[in-house]
Amino acid sequence: MGFADSILVNAMNAANGNIYDHCPVVNFSGDPDDDMDLLFYNSTKLSFLSVVNLCTTQEDFNLYKLYYKDPNLSKTKDTTFLYFILNHTVSGTDETGRDTQDSTIVKNLKRRFSHLPNLISMGDFNTHSSYEAGYQLLTESPDSSFIFNDPPFSPDHLVNYPATWGTNSGLFARFLNTSTRESTLPNSCGTMGGAKDWYLHILLSPWVVKNSNYVKYIPQSYTTVGNDGMRSGVSINDSSRTKNTSAPAGELNALYQFSDKYPIKIKLLMTPNISGVSPMDPDLPPEQMVMAVKPDDGSLITVSNPVGSKVTFNFPPTMTGGVAVFQWNDLLGRTIQSGAFTITSRNLSEDVQIVPGFYILRIQVSDVQYAFRMIKE
Repeated sequence: MGFADSILVNAMNAANGNIYDHCPVVNFSGDPDDDMDLLFYNSTKLSFLSVVNLCTTQEDFNLYKLYYKDPNLSKTKDTTFLYFILNHTVSGTDETGRDTQDSTIVKNLKRRFSHLPNLISMGDFNTHSSYEAGYQLLTESPDSSFIFNDPPFSPDHLVNYPATWGTNSGLFARFLNTSTRESTLPNSCGTMGGAKDWYLHILLSPWVVKNSNYVKYIPQSYTTVGNDGMRSGVSINDSSRTKNTSAPAGELNALYQFSDKYPIKIKLLMTPNISGVSPMDPDLPPEQMVMAVKPDDGSLITVSNPVGSKVTFNFPPTMTGGVAVFQWNDLLGRTIQSGAFTITSRNLSEDVQIVPGFYILRIQVSDVQYAFRMIKE
């Protein structure tokens, strides 16, 4: 039994019946430590469609696409999509590393969408304040089509910008979620010190905040589970200062054993679509959705996407005469097809000998590598 399935069998479905599932386990970045995203969902309410990678700097930052199992879907044929991005940016004092990851994600979102869809970007952003460039890019960008809302600030207005939750933690006491433990007991996993920092966020697109497309954030529902606002420097189940009554004792003890992070949650209202009318989804046409990791000199390779029996490459003139080495990888990083050819002209086609599905196409010309997120029809 794999790690993801063990959580389903021994925890989520053991407690709730056989209703939960997880999205495919992928490792686009090829992280040798197998640090990977893992997204679970209630299969009675949502269904998984696809996962693509937005950034592979150190770890995966993936975009998951699910749809709501609207009871009227068979009649209206109008699907409500819901996207998720899972984040774990560089920790510590490396603001530049975090900013690079955040900017890469936003850049590739702009290559997929004309504006943000029903999208929730969540996880451990490792930010210490709202002054960090990456956080500002996400929440205060001059491009209003790609701004996220951080619920405690907006729309709930419980705290205000500018904010330094890493050093002025008292103002954010009920939102802090690192750590559930004052010491390294009961094990050495994670950090210690009690709820001293606020690192995790659930960022919402404007569509979700404004209920623009049948998905709505319920105001004031953002919650740090088990944090009563009195956990700074003490464990989640410590009663020496004040008894924690924000959750049942059994839940507090389980969180103390389970993790060095307090869980955070929000509530969403999914409105059934009875009319078959909805805003146009902001997905760009497939030919505009190609994303490539490319050098800064602008020598971009483009490819046809999605592909059938052949894939067509378009090379810049400067690469004529060079050798292109390529390989198709599945979402687990396994090589499915590979080969090499000489670039004899700007436009070349190669056979595609893989089954339909989602893949990463990697190409290397000289010492430069490119990566494309591909669909095989």
